[in-house]
Amino acid sequence: MKILLSLLLVIGSGMSHAVWNLFAKQSEDKSAFLWAIFMPTTIGLIPYLVLELIRTGIPAEAFLFIVASLLAQSAYALLLSHTYKLGDLSQVYPVMRGTSTLLIPATGVLFLGESLPLWGWLGIGCMLLGFVVMSGRKQEAERGPAVWKPILFALSVGLCITCYTLIDKQNLQYLSPLSLLAVSNIGFVLGLTPAALSSGRLKRAVRGQGKIVLLGSLLSPGSYLLFLLAMRHAQVSYIAPLREIGIVFGTLLGLTVLKERQGARRLAASVIVVAGIVMIASSG
Repeated sequence: MKILLSLLLVIGSGMSHAVWNLFAKQSEDKSAFLWAIFMPTTIGLIPYLVLELIRTGIPAEAFLFIVASLLAQSAYALLLSHTYKLGDLSQVYPVMRGTSTLLIPATGVLFLGESLPLWGWLGIGCMLLGFVVMSGRKQEAERGPAVWKPILFALSVGLCITCYTLIDKQNLQYLSPLSLLAVSNIGFVLGLTPAALSSGRLKRAVRGQGKIVLLGSLLSPGSYLLFLLAMRHAQVSYIAPLREIGIVFGTLLGLTVLKERQGARRLAASVIVVAGIVMIASSG
């Protein structure tokens, strides 16, 4: 029953994540918009975090993991906002999320004492094949440094996702999911604060988008909170790759809502990704 609950939480997490990333891609000022949708929850959760830290008295070494999570989230926020300036949602989103799909299970097995059967590794391989196909390729005449720039930034975002996921797996030993969500949000907004608060950018970014900002402010923390709750009842090696079902939703949103190109290629890749997800789920 706990495994089924974890699967449902992870699927909901992936769907929520894809939708708020669509909103971020659509926004004119990515940094200011992302800051705006993360700040309300951050303000609301800070008192809860402070009270828990006072009440539980976590050990001093735990603060090292908290600081590491703050730094990883700040880097993630900066790179994410810049990546969406460079590439299509259906191009960079699969690469960002797919990078961690490879790195997290490998790290979980090597350093966290977790295990993953052969069927699970085959599923990850299938998903990675889908990510490669989904990323698409330009025509020969269009290739060059500018073509690879969005991909390289997306890979950097994926590395940040890997880092904060593994760090937060350790943080759950000391903090509740809500307090850890507060830490994650604080790191995220700190990374974007200098850009978001300069020259009236925040006001321009949210003008006329009040409903989108409100919905994004619910989905952005909600997606990671669902994932943190799932991590309490399942191995990170299983559920971290399953969260990447959001790649399918993100790709479909990019193709249908944003009218991005290479639809047939990326839809075919989505089928490969779903096959990999099924294989990983069955291995767990």
